[in-house]
Amino acid sequence: MKRTYKRILLKLSGESLMGMKAYGIDENRLADYARQIKEIAGMNIQVAIVIGGGNIFRGLSGAAQGFDRVKGDQMGMLATVINSLALSSALEKEGVTSRVFTAARMEPIGQLFAKQTAVEALNRGEVVMIAGGTGNPFFTTDTASALRAVELEADVMLKGTRVDGIYTADPEKDSAAVKFDEITYDEIYARGLKIMDLTATTLARDNRLPIIVFDMDTVGNLKKVLTEQNIGTYVHN
Repeated sequence: MKRTYKRILLKLSGESLMGMKAYGIDENRLADYARQIKEIAGMNIQVAIVIGGGNIFRGLSGAAQGFDRVKGDQMGMLATVINSLALSSALEKEGVTSRVFTAARMEPIGQLFAKQTAVEALNRGEVVMIAGGTGNPFFTTDTASALRAVELEADVMLKGTRVDGIYTADPEKDSAAVKFDEITYDEIYARGLKIMDLTATTLARDNRLPIIVFDMDTVGNLKKVLTEQNIGTYVHN
């Protein structure tokens, strides 16, 4: 059965924005992402986006290096704002109207996130960027993605990674790993698979939010995951 989506939340990896670089933002990867997002926005699909900040700073890594955990997470939240502004700029270069929302007040850099305002922007055809995580320390951007997807009543959350789906084991370490075309949340728990942190996974499961894990770094996959059934892994209740 073909699935159709009117509103999606796309979770992008900060590390993927590095592209071929060792740190920061690869302009070519950023442009690829912008073109792919433009393509699906042109299909009358409402698009909200949450980006990680691991290409710039990761709170847990900072804590391991001696930073206070709360301040480290706040630095990570600011990294997601930088990435969101970069993607917003790339989208506007492609002629796509976008709006950056932040979890904490940061005007004029971004507008404070509120469901009604964000939905109004989506209904106008704007791509909505939601930066700053949940606004709280100790929560990942995966949790922020699940939270915003549920808040915005998205039909699906797309988790763009460098791997083409969920496997029985890490395919980069185990050549015998087998890919799932679809899997239930209960089976994820039973197998101990770590597609996201448990807070994000539980939030998605409890609110019956389906997730598709797919390879975002292959150009064209974003459109394919919304129009074909053989891309990525579909996670559901």
